[in-house]
Amino acid sequence: MANNMSFIGRDMAVDLGTANTLVYVRGRGIVLNEPSVVAINTNTGGILAVGSEAKKMIGRTPGNIVAVRPLKDGVIADFEITERMLRYFILKIHKRRYLARPRVVVCVPSGITGVERRAVIEAATQAGARQVHIIEEPMAAAIGAGLPVHEATGNMVVDIGGGTTEVAVISLGGIVTAQSIRVAGDELDNAIIQHIKKEYSLLLGERTAESIKLTIGSAFAVDNEEHTEIRGRDLVSGLPKTVVVSAAEVRKAIEEPVNAIVDAVKTTLDKCPPELSGDIMDRGIVLAGGGALLRGLDERLRNETGMPIHIAESPLDCVALGAGKCVEEFEALQQVLDAQPRR
Repeated sequence: MANNMSFIGRDMAVDLGTANTLVYVRGRGIVLNEPSVVAINTNTGGILAVGSEAKKMIGRTPGNIVAVRPLKDGVIADFEITERMLRYFILKIHKRRYLARPRVVVCVPSGITGVERRAVIEAATQAGARQVHIIEEPMAAAIGAGLPVHEATGNMVVDIGGGTTEVAVISLGGIVTAQSIRVAGDELDNAIIQHIKKEYSLLLGERTAESIKLTIGSAFAVDNEEHTEIRGRDLVSGLPKTVVVSAAEVRKAIEEPVNAIVDAVKTTLDKCPPELSGDIMDRGIVLAGGGALLRGLDERLRNETGMPIHIAESPLDCVALGAGKCVEEFEALQQVLDAQPRR
């Protein structure tokens, strides 16, 4: 019983992402990883499903049910639904709701406004947090990737999520220079949807576009280019239709958002103080987030910047693991948090 009680109300870290929400509980590690999607009955306003169950419903719901992504471009687009989703996830972990008053560390993009930051704090508080602390995503990603963020040496991290790409240079426990652009995984999916619509008059759903990106998407030419068959709705006849697309074609389709990500990396390097640039030349740039898994992106960045590029060990979990480390070593890592105690 004592063991169970110690888990209740335990501190947790939340990577509140546009695509997925991950929750790390102190002493337990990552205990939840679910899509940031909520299915709602528009007639009653009631929540039908959250996370994986709700994601399966995207593009497949009857008229009175909508599958909503309450976060857009890394920030809260629908406050009430975000709060309800967070509450659902916290209660899913803490079965005994009357005892669940955890201290929570939440990750936010580095480029968000004060208003957007307050919305995150308020949502977490309303969802049941006793105290809310904020950590910027690139800092969390760097800690999660095992970079020595507290040393007097330059570390560069590129975190490509669903809604935002965060590029930052970190030294002595702080962000020296950073750029946050609202171009990331979702934008790559959208570019594929638009290309297929224009070239083949074929309408694709989000999940199909994401599947194409994961299967044959690439940022740099590779040997043995693959092809894949895709199904969608013909915009002319309105009937289902199948077409075959190549990896080269998909690469061309996502060229614009990939360029935007490469440019953000170059801009951040340009703004970097010379001593830290030398450190980065030695240590390289670390890629994190789901976008780090795009085939050939490391090669493309290596070619364009001349820097060594490393993909983090667990790119999808980096941010949650870094925020989780702050929860585990609260006193030691408090410097990287922006504490916001509940009033």
